[in-house]
Amino acid sequence: MTHPDQPYTYVEADARLHFGVLDLRGSLGRWFGGIGAASSALSVLVSARSADGLDVVGEDAARAAEFARRFLTYYKLDGGVHLRVHRALPPHSGLGSGTQLGLAIARAMSVARDLTCEVSDLARTVGRASRSAIGTWTFAGGGLVLEGGRRTGSADVAPLLARLPFPDSWRCVLVVPSAQSGLNGPAEETAFAQLPAPSEQEIGQVAHLVLMGLLPAIADGDLAGFGTALTELQRITGGWFAPIQGGTFAGGPGGEIIRRMVEWGVPGSGQSSWGPAVYGIVDGDPAASRLADRIRSVADDSTSIHIGSFSSTGARVWRADE
Repeated sequence: MTHPDQPYTYVEADARLHFGVLDLRGSLGRWFGGIGAASSALSVLVSARSADGLDVVGEDAARAAEFARRFLTYYKLDGGVHLRVHRALPPHSGLGSGTQLGLAIARAMSVARDLTCEVSDLARTVGRASRSAIGTWTFAGGGLVLEGGRRTGSADVAPLLARLPFPDSWRCVLVVPSAQSGLNGPAEETAFAQLPAPSEQEIGQVAHLVLMGLLPAIADGDLAGFGTALTELQRITGGWFAPIQGGTFAGGPGGEIIRRMVEWGVPGSGQSSWGPAVYGIVDGDPAASRLADRIRSVADDSTSIHIGSFSSTGARVWRADE
């Protein structure tokens, strides 16, 4: 049974966009690193209240229950939780569905139990951020996030190096083809193990693009400059993953949609993580609506299209009666 005198804790977290990885060589003792953001075009929403047992309902309930069990075990808590997943992110689409769901559940349960937990602790609790910490840091505070990669042999969450807010008027048009799934789980682990190390020159180019392209452009509100740097970043890092995904972008409709967005003059576009989700970044609601309409005219019926802003606060937490 639930505890009827306790309000539900609600947590909403936006989809995570992964713009690119920094280093697959690890020659300086750190692996991966990356840059990304969160967009309100799609989000996960959960609610939790203390209970005598474990009761989980809603979308992706099996995975949600496993996250809840991990939380209860990690903190050695008696009792359980009544947990509802009101809305989940599309799984295996490159949008951080597992990380955002796990962190949302862990945050909701920590608030329901009056526990004070850092976001890095929540990530460890539910077994996330083992490679990329972008989703952890966008959950914590939104913005454009730059993280510094994992130290060799360390289980620590990769450190946050920079967080810059997006201009309020920038919009993300998020496109999710539903006919395919990106790599995940054991298949992703195998893929990373098989990837050849990129050249030191390309790793240097990526660092230059991030530090002297993406970050200054967003600080100046320069969408054209941001888009130019993002496009080049995607070209280089997409080449690193080409032996696995068959090209700069994953096969299927996503790559064709990116090609069309480039033809249409969209300032910034790319694929999030392994895909198949892709995105276009424009200035203002009218431009976003026009882009969404153009994509609908060339996409099939299984493709979903969403418009949103970029998160500047991270996950939202509130308490209320259900």
